[in-house]
Amino acid sequence: MTRATHRFLLLHLLTCLGLHALGSEIINGRNVPKNSMLYMASVQNDGVHKCGGFLINEHFVVTAAHCKHPKLSVVLGTHNLQKVDNKSMRYDVKTCKFPSYENVEKGDDIMLLKLSRKARLDNKVQPIQLQKTKMRDESNCSVAGWGYTITGGKPDNVLKAVDVRIVNQKVCKEKWGENLPAKAICAGGYGTDKGFCQGDSGGPLVCSGKAVGVVSFNYNKNCSYPNKPNVYTDVSKYLEWIKKRNRC
Repeated sequence: MTRATHRFLLLHLLTCLGLHALGSEIINGRNVPKNSMLYMASVQNDGVHKCGGFLINEHFVVTAAHCKHPKLSVVLGTHNLQKVDNKSMRYDVKTCKFPSYENVEKGDDIMLLKLSRKARLDNKVQPIQLQKTKMRDESNCSVAGWGYTITGGKPDNVLKAVDVRIVNQKVCKEKWGENLPAKAICAGGYGTDKGFCQGDSGGPLVCSGKAVGVVSFNYNKNCSYPNKPNVYTDVSKYLEWIKKRNRC
């Protein structure tokens, strides 16, 4: 069989099957190129990945408050968690939860991690800017992490990302009711098979190159995306507190 004939038959097969033939790539996300998302951080407990996070300057990483554990550390500068140089990539941290945080349902699910030493910014590590205003509905964004690729699965060693859209706040409120925190933003996980899963908590919702939200929770830890949007802490509501980070 010639190469041209093989290409024709493959294209014909995919056309017959429809777009769902490539669905697994959407559900599980895509591998992130090594030269992108240089702000991503793996937040680890006793050396094991627990949550995502994102670098905002040489001294601080932002993550979710519910990610706090006794022996936290942060890994910067890698897309594959099996390739970590503990001497140069791992940082001990001091935790600084938002003062009023109690649990994810009540909101304020945001935490600063002060690095034990200044992060070295280079072609593998760079901070991300924070969004200062509210995003428009249906804005195209992305979320990334090393979390589960299916419900009840296990973390992935390779950083993955998936595209999601901002859900109208009124719609999100209708779906979640009183369980939606006041300072939250919703994206993905509703009317779509795109979104985050366990192990992605604390990672950033990124729109137009800026961090807009912090991964907080989904519906009953169901990553198959039923009828409720994914919920993020709205970064723009915490800018003043973040500015006072030197108090941590």
